[in-house]
Amino acid sequence: MGELKPIKVVPHFMRLHEWVALEEGHFQAEGLEPVILDEVMHQVSSHGADSYFERPQDAPFLKAEEVANSACEWGSICNAGAGMGKFVPDFYGVARNAFFAGPNSKLARLSDLRDVPVGVGLMAGSHFTALRTLEAVLPKAAIKVENVGGPGKRLQALLDGEVEVANLLDPEIPMAEAHGLRKLAQGEVRTLFWVSPSIPQDLLASYFRALRRADDALRADPERYMPLWEKNVPPAAAGASTDTCGSRLTRPWRCPSRSELGPRAEAGRRA
Repeated sequence: MGELKPIKVVPHFMRLHEWVALEEGHFQAEGLEPVILDEVMHQVSSHGADSYFERPQDAPFLKAEEVANSACEWGSICNAGAGMGKFVPDFYGVARNAFFAGPNSKLARLSDLRDVPVGVGLMAGSHFTALRTLEAVLPKAAIKVENVGGPGKRLQALLDGEVEVANLLDPEIPMAEAHGLRKLAQGEVRTLFWVSPSIPQDLLASYFRALRRADDALRADPERYMPLWEKNVPPAAAGASTDTCGSRLTRPWRCPSRSELGPRAEAGRRA
């Protein structure tokens, strides 16, 4: 094997593929030496109500860093259209979203959300999926969303009573369930990669092949890799518990099982 080529990667908290690829040597097998920007991933999860172009996920592109990132399909296209990188249409993932009501809320179904602000992250997967979901049951004028920030921040806002309902992603979905929060609805969303235009196509192809290898490994033995979810838990939620995963969010949390995360917490499929 020749010299490994570096590539900056922002892993996504909704999947395990970068961590599996690291653990199993898939990146090296594809000739890559990844620089994993997990601090950006955690900032995306825990940031507050930042404006567009001021979100943590925007920063690497505004600084003209050569980086590979991913987001929901609408967000990736929106970001690329706004001049922040380009989206890659030939490779996608599938992730989950879910609406949860706060601990003292009497909300029980989506139709109860008429004129109720739903906590989302601005111009991101939770924002677009909230609009898509609510448009099926409510008139446009009755749909309200509130920019709360990343999914970790939204879960904390729910528990603190700052919002009555929020649209969450993994790994916050099983965390919310562990807190006994009421789930109002759940759906799935496709994710796309948005990357710096200067990354060579052969480098991206190698990166995607490594993720496909990781996807094959996950499908073959998912339970083996469930402890890797610990890496995606926001630092603010990671406690000093002796559990594999811990939380300062009121009660201990553990790494979810495959059944709790559902069959579609995955990536690595061709479009």
